[in-house]
Amino acid sequence: MLKIYEYKNCSTCKKAIKFLDSSDLEYKAIPIVDQPPSKAEIKKMLSYLDGDIKKLFNTSGQVYREMGLKEQLPNMSSTEAIELLSEHGKLIKRPFLIGKDFGTVGFKEDRWSDLLL
Repeated sequence: MLKIYEYKNCSTCKKAIKFLDSSDLEYKAIPIVDQPPSKAEIKKMLSYLDGDIKKLFNTSGQVYREMGLKEQLPNMSSTEAIELLSEHGKLIKRPFLIGKDFGTVGFKEDRWSDLLL
């Protein structure tokens, strides 16, 4: 079953949920702030993003800016970044959609159509 980590006040997440519903796809919606993806899920997602850890970060988010991660991220190990992401759901680019053998972050309808339909 698909898992979508989402934030209830996120308009992009709402569009993604609407897409899943209109496509009659079964999924489990998980509140990303209360229950961030596990380290294993983050590592798995990283493999789908060609190992580019920056793609996992919500770089436009307030927490990202407050923590000064733009400056820190280039010097951070993957292990440190994964640890940080697993503890702070607001740092993760959302929606975070993961299936059995694929995953993506953000919502682009054409990309999701290619992956899911």
